[in-house]
Amino acid sequence: MSVLYLVRHAQASFGRSDYDRLSPQGERQAERLGEALAARGIKPDLVVSGAMQRHAKTARIALAAAGIDTAVTVDEGFNEFDHDQVIVAHKPAYKRRAVLLADLARTLEPARAFQEMFTEATARWVNSPGEEYAEPFKAFCERTEAAVRRTAAALEKGQTALVVTSGGPIAAVVGRLFAGTDDLWLTLNPVTVNTGITKLVDGRRGLTAVSFNDHGHLDGTDLLSYR
Repeated sequence: MSVLYLVRHAQASFGRSDYDRLSPQGERQAERLGEALAARGIKPDLVVSGAMQRHAKTARIALAAAGIDTAVTVDEGFNEFDHDQVIVAHKPAYKRRAVLLADLARTLEPARAFQEMFTEATARWVNSPGEEYAEPFKAFCERTEAAVRRTAAALEKGQTALVVTSGGPIAAVVGRLFAGTDDLWLTLNPVTVNTGITKLVDGRRGLTAVSFNDHGHLDGTDLLSYR
């Protein structure tokens, strides 16, 4: 069998104008991830990341910490969905990011307020026919599944791939492998942990998810985060 490890990127810069950069905590998480990969003896034959800055930086720090010098292949199929568009479709006033940040700043718990609003926005996206979105939910799930299958096809028997992506694609792929539908996405997506590791195997039965969101490498630290 070949093995694919899907890793959610380290913490990005929530609440900042440029979310797509790793936070200082995110950089520490990525380093911890690399140390965990080395400790587990994971030596990927193929390393793939999405095209976002947070994907690339997570991969770069983790590989350096693990002592892995495998080149990184970029596959945009592993990119996250467009958060901004999903939010604006739900609340058009947030087309100006400054309005969103100002609204959050007026709350006692900005992260919680954002999560409540974001949960409503993603539920609307998931349950929408899709015409108002540049990438409807179903198209997103199909894109991410295609990226995983493309990566699996690039491996020879017994080889290993490490993929750095986002929580949305991981939840989409695992949901389909677990249930054969996209119904689990709203349950799985919110609980994906930064640098959580999901393991897929590709064998006679095809792709199978054998573990989801493993974040034991963060136990005993102050590094656990979901956003």
